[in-house]
Amino acid sequence: MGEKTTRRPALPSPAERARTIARRGGKAVLMPSGENAARIAPLLHHVHPDGAATVLLADEHPLIASAWQAPRGELTAMLEVADPTPVRLREPVRGLLWLTGWLRVLDPEQARAEVVRVAEQRPDSRLLDAGHGASVLRLESASMVLADAEGTASVQPEDFLAASPDPFCLMEDGWLRHLELSHRDVVGLLARHLPERLRGGHIRPLGLDKYGLRLRVESADGDHDVRLAFSRTVTNAEHLGIELRRLVGCPFLAQQRQG
Repeated sequence: MGEKTTRRPALPSPAERARTIARRGGKAVLMPSGENAARIAPLLHHVHPDGAATVLLADEHPLIASAWQAPRGELTAMLEVADPTPVRLREPVRGLLWLTGWLRVLDPEQARAEVVRVAEQRPDSRLLDAGHGASVLRLESASMVLADAEGTASVQPEDFLAASPDPFCLMEDGWLRHLELSHRDVVGLLARHLPERLRGGHIRPLGLDKYGLRLRVESADGDHDVRLAFSRTVTNAEHLGIELRRLVGCPFLAQQRQG
């Protein structure tokens, strides 16, 4: 007989995870090419479904003049989008998405159209600053790279466009913060699913998606991320509740399934 293999839990594809980070819209840093280029915190950023990104910078920022003076009015640049953890952890970032491509400043007419496009996907009062102290730039992405607890992967633009963000990505952080602050007993019950060597660590909620719940165990020998798989893929709050109760070991779950 061959060796017994452990089946790895299902997880979102790299493109799905990248779309989720982009959709949540965490903190971003713009990094123009060049050895001495500074990291720039934009006034606003937004990653579109096709992988392009819109960035707002103050009119007086030196990068604006540099872009206008560059050949063809374009600079090579990278936009780094961070996915912060939902609760305060020793390592507060759970994923990074890097978009690299060509950055240009939009003229007033193009800027107005771009602002409308962003507002349709993500209304934000900061968009009102466009043309009134802020310039609109567009990054046409040539490559995308994702790095998170599952690994590092290159994401093709066509795969990014075809993928969808996780259905719970905009609600996940609030739910997990509530779990951390108000239901520490529930978090403790999840320890039964962890390898024995990790059960003595500090268990924290890290992530939630349609395939399962992710925990971070902070211990003396470092941080460990563990995925607890659902028994099925879930796409709505009702089925999510059933799966979470199953992981906790809710005594009423069996009765619910029989009913």
